[in-house]
Amino acid sequence: MIWKVRATFERGKFVPKGQCDIPEGAECDLEVHGPVMHAPLIADPAERRRILAQLVERMRSNAVAGDWRPFTRDELHERG
Repeated sequence: MIWKVRATFERGKFVPKGQCDIPEGAECDLEVHGPVMHAPLIADPAERRRILAQLVERMRSNAVAGDWRPFTRDELHERG
């Protein structure tokens, strides 16, 4: 039988968020999906400008070579 249980990880143990009908002592396989990570909110305008300038500099230092060409349709859909 399959149960879907939402839980939090506290002090080394998974603690169910609601009622859990799994029998006490039952051995289970867990499939854990990590929490969604969000970028921190940066409210300071000076910090935002600094980060943006750093990003632009990184992009410029990794520019595409001047002799590049886009892949053709056949190259993109090459079958091996």
